[in-house]
Amino acid sequence: MRLLFIGDVVGRAGRAAVVEHVPALRRQFALDFVVANGENAAGGFGITEAIAQEFLGAGVDCVTLGNHSFDQREALVFLERAPHVLRPVNYPAGTPGRGSWLYETAAGERVLVVNVMGRVFMDALDDPFAAVEKELSACPLGVGCDAVILDIHAEASSEKQAMAHFCDGRASLAVGTHTHVPTADWRILAHGTAFQSDAGMTGDYDSVIGMDKEEPIRRFTRKTPGSRFEPADGPATLCGLFVETGADGLAKRVAPVRVGGTLAQALPEAG
Repeated sequence: MRLLFIGDVVGRAGRAAVVEHVPALRRQFALDFVVANGENAAGGFGITEAIAQEFLGAGVDCVTLGNHSFDQREALVFLERAPHVLRPVNYPAGTPGRGSWLYETAAGERVLVVNVMGRVFMDALDDPFAAVEKELSACPLGVGCDAVILDIHAEASSEKQAMAHFCDGRASLAVGTHTHVPTADWRILAHGTAFQSDAGMTGDYDSVIGMDKEEPIRRFTRKTPGSRFEPADGPATLCGLFVETGADGLAKRVAPVRVGGTLAQALPEAG
């Protein structure tokens, strides 16, 4: 199976990159399933139902979220009826929406997607390791599903790495989101799980992690409140990770994806 995970989509520029590039990437690499983190898609803060539908229409199969899941108040309602949009699974019981879902590809293959949020340097949700263990035990790779994709939305690289090793051999892909900077550590772990500490963002990199530069710089230099952060709106780079799995659902090939914008371009080798 061929999978694509797209890092945090930031603002209008990031959304435009998804709409522009995902259909072509699906065709070029015969992708079976595409996941995009969309928690910064609505002006940098949260997601709306219309934006989620825009992603699905462009060829994204599942949208994951994170600490900005409910910044747009409508998410409290629409996530209940949107199985293709996931908020972190370790929110407390009773939180609207769902943190995992079992999807079926056009070819009939089953893909479990789990969205989890870390606790180090972030709002402390329920234990992410216990929450992920519950999901992987309920739907084991190779038994309940043909592929498992885990979005680890966390600040600390150490926590993301620990979660990936915790899942090694039980997930096809464990990939970090949230820090908006692509890391250079994509690889296949010892027991067959593809991993990258952070997939990076899909947005304008002539920015401060996706936001127009002036206000973040002013806050760092002046240390006083100011205007609201606004997403940078220049040409965006779509950043993500391509994974090809074998018959056992584990990774046999992994490669970074960077298309458009200002970063050095990268695509998987043909094969």
